[in-house]
Amino acid sequence: MKPAGSIGIASASMWLPEERSRSAEEVESRRLRARDARSLEHEALPVARNIAAPEMAVLAAREALEAAGTGAGRLDALCHAWMYYQGHDLWSPAHYIAHEIRAHRAVPFGIQQVCNGGAAAVELMAAYLATPDVSGLGRSKWGMVTTADRFIEPGFARWTSDYGVAYGDGSTAVLLRSPAGPGDRLRLLAAATVAAPELESMHRGADPFAPAPRTHREKVDMRATKRAYLHERGDQRFSEVNERSIHAVTDTVLRDAGVGPHDPRLRYAVLPRFGMKLLNENWIPVLSECVSAKIENFGQDTGHLGAGDALANLADLMKADLLAPGEMALVFSAGAGFTWSCLLVEAVGGPAAR
Repeated sequence: MKPAGSIGIASASMWLPEERSRSAEEVESRRLRARDARSLEHEALPVARNIAAPEMAVLAAREALEAAGTGAGRLDALCHAWMYYQGHDLWSPAHYIAHEIRAHRAVPFGIQQVCNGGAAAVELMAAYLATPDVSGLGRSKWGMVTTADRFIEPGFARWTSDYGVAYGDGSTAVLLRSPAGPGDRLRLLAAATVAAPELESMHRGADPFAPAPRTHREKVDMRATKRAYLHERGDQRFSEVNERSIHAVTDTVLRDAGVGPHDPRLRYAVLPRFGMKLLNENWIPVLSECVSAKIENFGQDTGHLGAGDALANLADLMKADLLAPGEMALVFSAGAGFTWSCLLVEAVGGPAAR
């Protein structure tokens, strides 16, 4: 998707708690196997002990607004994406976040696309903002995307609930506007998403449908559902679809933006925040075939942030001033379902986000 109008990214923020769960301590206590710790290559993961996921999203949203020097009253829409439990059984965290930051004229939306939620929300928000302004006032349209996840006991084991991925707690926020303004740090040139719904059973396994969460097991156990899938179908199918999908989102986003895969302005291809073994096997070789850009991993100190990887990577790109004006980056995301997304952003100057 190439936005119908110019979409500016005015700011991006990532909020992380101070407490850390350390892999060495997990190995010593025998909650994590040493070989799994070596394959993940995360020394520590952020832990939110006394703050709920939507409360973290509020903090990231406030930081993004402050960084952009604007108020929440200007927001036309707010999308909140998440992967895991948000603190209440039947409730809209998006409305809570909008209320807490005083975005009272914004329409709140919840985006539930598991790990790919943040990237999907940015793409949907860009389409929403690019619709014609029928007010006749010619004003800018503003939208915010937030994510937040908290992977704590008793329902989730951040180091061992999944294969090849360890989960960190944190939140993100990105502030977008249309048309892009002179103070924006980045511009969204294009976004692309592809899906493979035939892989949905990888996170369903052989389990029957249940009447309530965690009916089958005390903890979320993606390893169990993946084992059931692999026992029935093997891993070749997923490997083929994953490779094809990474190629597809990369080729599509570059084509839509009119950018070549070896354009010298294309500086970075930023990875999802998965464990290093998984990245080395399933992502880095494929991306090396697609583009000449430097492949970058910002997730060593955070682990996988649930729905927030893509937004966290935007925040890190901006905070570190990695792109000079006119330079571009590909920001990748993927999640259960399966769905793959890629955002192509270009630096245009302005103050760095927090």
